[in-house]
Amino acid sequence: MQFVCRRNFHVQPMEDQQMNIQESLNSRRVKRYCLACDLKDNAELIEQYKVYHDSGNAWPEITESIKSAGILDMEIYLIGNRLFMIMEVADNFDFEKKAVADAENPSVQEWEQLMWNYQQQLPWAKNGEKWMLMDQIFKLE
Repeated sequence: MQFVCRRNFHVQPMEDQQMNIQESLNSRRVKRYCLACDLKDNAELIEQYKVYHDSGNAWPEITESIKSAGILDMEIYLIGNRLFMIMEVADNFDFEKKAVADAENPSVQEWEQLMWNYQQQLPWAKNGEKWMLMDQIFKLE
């Protein structure tokens, strides 16, 4: 049996902790979306992109626009030049409303223009599409 350390050094079996996490997730009304995008296949550009996304480097106006849209958590992963984003959103999150708010936000527009220097469309994306929703094909139950 594995143990994990919790606050105040109280030790709880990992199986119990996993059940608590699952209960917490079930009690929140959140949705999860996964999206993909490609970076230009250039090692120097990829490193620059990573610097923009290091902890604390994203512009505060960008993180605020993400949070104010109802996005509760966001993570981006990278393998090669493929990006994978996980978004957990509130029940009332709406992609169309987010797009409208982004279009009206000069800081978001500036950030998106900057990111186009590093990002490229997936091969099957329509003109102008960057991040594309992924289909869930498996869920552990």
